[in-house]
Amino acid sequence: MATSEQHSADELFDEFLEDRGHETRGWEESYNKKQCPDCGGLHEASAVECSVCGWRP
Repeated sequence: MATSEQHSADELFDEFLEDRGHETRGWEESYNKKQCPDCGGLHEASAVECSVCGWRP
């Protein structure tokens, strides 16, 4: 149950940051790959930038 409480606290903190103009989006996951939330491009787990659109977390 601590996991769901932690998840809720994380969501609340993200909302706090977003309300103040901070970007909180990160990589999405698709199977064992990272997926860009902007264009949907798939990348290896070590990727730090989307090679399709240039998005960075």
